[in-house]
Amino acid sequence: MATDTATDVFEEHRPVLMGVAYRMLGRVADAEDVVQEAWLRWSSGDRADVREPRGYLVRITTRLALDRLRHVQSRRETYVGPWLPEPLVTDFGPTVADTEERAVLADSVSFAVLVVLESLSPLERAVFVLREAFGFPFADIAATLDRSESAVRQLAGRARKHVDERRPRYQVDPTERRDLTERFLTAAAGGDIEGLMSLLAPDVQLVSDSGGKSKAPLRVIESADKVGRFLAAVGREGIPALEIRVLELNGGPAALALSGGKPDTVFQLEIADGRIQRIYLVRNPDKLVSLASH
Repeated sequence: MATDTATDVFEEHRPVLMGVAYRMLGRVADAEDVVQEAWLRWSSGDRADVREPRGYLVRITTRLALDRLRHVQSRRETYVGPWLPEPLVTDFGPTVADTEERAVLADSVSFAVLVVLESLSPLERAVFVLREAFGFPFADIAATLDRSESAVRQLAGRARKHVDERRPRYQVDPTERRDLTERFLTAAAGGDIEGLMSLLAPDVQLVSDSGGKSKAPLRVIESADKVGRFLAAVGREGIPALEIRVLELNGGPAALALSGGKPDTVFQLEIADGRIQRIYLVRNPDKLVSLASH
């Protein structure tokens, strides 16, 4: 296989490799490192016997991601405050034409699911990602993980049960979700506590991730009264040279707040029955770097 052909083949499959790595790790930078390492192995290795490049590259990427996941899990045990995934710009565009497939990909990269995936074992997470998000056959997953097919089926069953029990099941029209996001932003930015209370579910939760590197609650805030008062206070305090952009992150509408042109905060909402059930707030500057160009 010629070098230029090898490059073309890898670039053709890069979106899938990045998708697998990000869902495994929850960090854009970690996923990019894994995909780069996969490229180095692909470009320098003997490809003469590779009949199915996609499967071969996914196998390399998954194994590299597993190694990195085992390493970063020890760091997350000492993480300051709640941990949330690094926001990922998702625009499946013409690469995913099927509406059902698009919905599956969007769900598998949502904050809600990625937070639940953190509680799986590395092998369970790998099986769930490969099977649920990308539809790989059990035999292929078994070969990737060097496990028997029966063992992989057991891992898949445990992972699916665990995720189904813990992730919210909200079916929300995208237009409604975007409308509520914009109404929420208007009320929050204006410190309008009455406007906020009209949008929040009684048992709403606010989960914020600062990593101890910026100002944010270090515990989950619960109840409409507490969340509303917190957001209203933040809105009245204001962010210097504030600019708000609404964009698609992790499969749904989200708000990026910039201060002086630099990413400051990401807000994303979970919605059910016309009310906000959970608010994700990312303020760790390390997790906002990739949004600087958006």
